[in-house]
Amino acid sequence: MPRRAAAHTGRRASVLAALAVTALTATGTPAAAAPAAQPPAPPADGRHAMNQAFVRAAGKFDVPRDLLAAVGYGETHLDGHTGRPSQANGYGVMHLASNPANRTLEKAADITGEPVSRLRRDTAANILGGAAVLRSYADRLGLDGDERDDIDAWYPAVAQYSGTTGRTAARYADTVYAFLAQGFAATVPGGERISVAAHPVDPVKGTLSATAGRAPITPYPSALWVPADSHNFTVGRTATIDKVIIHVTQGSYAGSIKWFQDPTAEVSAHYVVRSSDGQITQTVRDSDTAYHAKQANASALGIEHEGYIDDPSWFTDTMYRASAALTRALCDKYGIPKDRAHIIGHSEAPGTDHTDPGRYWDWNRYMGFVEGDSSSGSGNSTGDSSSGSSSDGLGFASYTLLQSGASGAQVTAVQQLLNTQGYAAGAADGNFDAATLSAVKAYQTTRGLPAGGIVGPKTWTALLSAGSTPTLRRGDSGADVKRLQRSLTAALGTTVDAVGTFGPVTATAVRTYQTRQGLAVTGIVSSKTWAALHAGR
Repeated sequence: MPRRAAAHTGRRASVLAALAVTALTATGTPAAAAPAAQPPAPPADGRHAMNQAFVRAAGKFDVPRDLLAAVGYGETHLDGHTGRPSQANGYGVMHLASNPANRTLEKAADITGEPVSRLRRDTAANILGGAAVLRSYADRLGLDGDERDDIDAWYPAVAQYSGTTGRTAARYADTVYAFLAQGFAATVPGGERISVAAHPVDPVKGTLSATAGRAPITPYPSALWVPADSHNFTVGRTATIDKVIIHVTQGSYAGSIKWFQDPTAEVSAHYVVRSSDGQITQTVRDSDTAYHAKQANASALGIEHEGYIDDPSWFTDTMYRASAALTRALCDKYGIPKDRAHIIGHSEAPGTDHTDPGRYWDWNRYMGFVEGDSSSGSGNSTGDSSSGSSSDGLGFASYTLLQSGASGAQVTAVQQLLNTQGYAAGAADGNFDAATLSAVKAYQTTRGLPAGGIVGPKTWTALLSAGSTPTLRRGDSGADVKRLQRSLTAALGTTVDAVGTFGPVTATAVRTYQTRQGLAVTGIVSSKTWAALHAGR
């Protein structure tokens, strides 16, 4: 994609400064965007219908195709759920919403002329509506034609698409740009494959920031804090906390947090967990009564998990582990037994009519993680034995997506790795600041990685694997094996415990990695396997 033209940068900076507060709070429907001329219709082909819909909608409203697809992927994993509404009354692949706080469905109808009924159920119309809404926000922000060609210029418009403001809106946009930075592929209902290649993104954020304070009163200090509206919970409790209830949002992470901030929602949960990287946001204090499980509200803590009950792709290894660590901490804090009588699904709560977390939620796996077994459950973990973060601060059960404003032990690990490899990240203090961002971008540029300053699986893999390239096989042990195990954890997205012993589970992980990379599948780590890891593959 073309980069932003220098002549426009100063003007847009002033526009962003002026509109950072007002643009995200406007609720009226703008005048219809002036779309670009519609491109010729591609040949009708049901096997590529959604790809064609993205291309046509992007062309008609002059929205970058990959940006449009990334917004849809963040909202629904590109599954329209046959027109069924989300918890926030959002519809289709692009989650066009119709609720008191967010009326993108009606806005899309006004701009496109499509009836609301079709926008809800027809995927092509829904994607066209999403493009129209995004373009209307770009017009309101004053983006001209050259700027619309720059994917980085769309950040404020993407934030506005979230239907919320401030840190929640910025966090939503950050998630979309993280998908763009890493790339993604999804197989949608019907078998069609939608993909977006990795982009070297550097979004123009203006004054928008996802940096958030920690929850003021929480046994889990790594949680972010975005309070629910006071109409959606009751201060205090009338019963002792004695259970944890597992929910599925039936919507996106940011959308659910946004919904809890809507005073008309009359619903909330104490925590929300993101699918892609296990990020956790607390929205109601533990000491207060969230509205999530009817008769059980007074005595329960509610944890929402991003996703839909009929789509197991949302239930990632990282989400299971992050949520289980949270549940374990809550059980320890409040003396809740770590068993299925006290850690229950929403469907098991008294007086409920809900079915979440549904049949795809792996209770055996989840409870194994709650009990502290990193290799438990359905065999998706690849660890040789159970372990937590290592004594040198570099080993973790999973490596989360990190970007400017993040903090914690994994940021410290990135800073240590960068400094060791000659990239000046400043003090290893766990704060992803300007010096860390500059070092990450320099490292990514040098290594040929997407240079957006976001530390995702590719950057983690390259950082963790850096070093010599000894041949390793079953029976070997030592620091090089531990380095291998950490880099495989980042590359595969499943845990290979960094115990420093090359056992059968590590050998299986090596073969899995070699298969994915098109290497000779030997289970032996030679120079070619190291080269792939060093490249962040």
